[in-house]
Amino acid sequence: MLNILLLSDIHGNFPALAAIEQYFAGEQFDLILNGGDTVVYAPFPSETLHWLRQHQAISILGNTDKKIIRLLQGKAINKPRNLDKRIMYTSTVSQLDAAGRRDLLAMPIYLDLRLAVADGDTASRTVGLHHGSPAEPHEFLFADTPIERFAELAAASRSEIIVTGHSHTPYHKLIAGIHFINPGSAGRMFDGDPRVSCAMLRLSADAIEVEHFRVAYDIEAVIRALADCRLPEIYARMFREGRKLN
Repeated sequence: MLNILLLSDIHGNFPALAAIEQYFAGEQFDLILNGGDTVVYAPFPSETLHWLRQHQAISILGNTDKKIIRLLQGKAINKPRNLDKRIMYTSTVSQLDAAGRRDLLAMPIYLDLRLAVADGDTASRTVGLHHGSPAEPHEFLFADTPIERFAELAAASRSEIIVTGHSHTPYHKLIAGIHFINPGSAGRMFDGDPRVSCAMLRLSADAIEVEHFRVAYDIEAVIRALADCRLPEIYARMFREGRKLN
């Protein structure tokens, strides 16, 4: 059996990753999959990317990551226009170390994976890792998205398991034989529960099992870092309340 930690939408929140690691201290992961939006909003971009590199996580790009890459390449970004949001991007660029920049620039937009679940590769599972959806990198798939939309995606799927992020909404749905999994946000929840969200995917030749987790973390460490960087005070409220306020 493969034990896979599913993460997405970390948003530069290294204290959240540290809490997840501590929570699963007795658990052995065979793989970590990260569904993008790795940086921007919490002020720990380099530390976050270093953690992913250290744990040999497989990561793809999210929309915030793509904007950071544009800035790193000397290109302009048209959005966000809101100055309280825009400064979070320029601040992230200024904080990124060289290794973190290389990591971001090397990330693909999506990945199709075939994972061996038995010795000798006698059995395998196929996993599609997408930020939004297999059809559109920035599509929002929520727990209450109509079943018809999931069925459309299932009909066109190349994978038996589709892991997404972007909506910051944890769910697991089995529709038309395809497993749709969103682990929720590992760094910036929007549902009023400030604890971080992640999921465990367990794969064997006979079973696909998914379990979601909510993990408390040191929110005040993020608040202090925001203040030290002189970033907008509204983000302190967002992280404390687990809500999107702008």
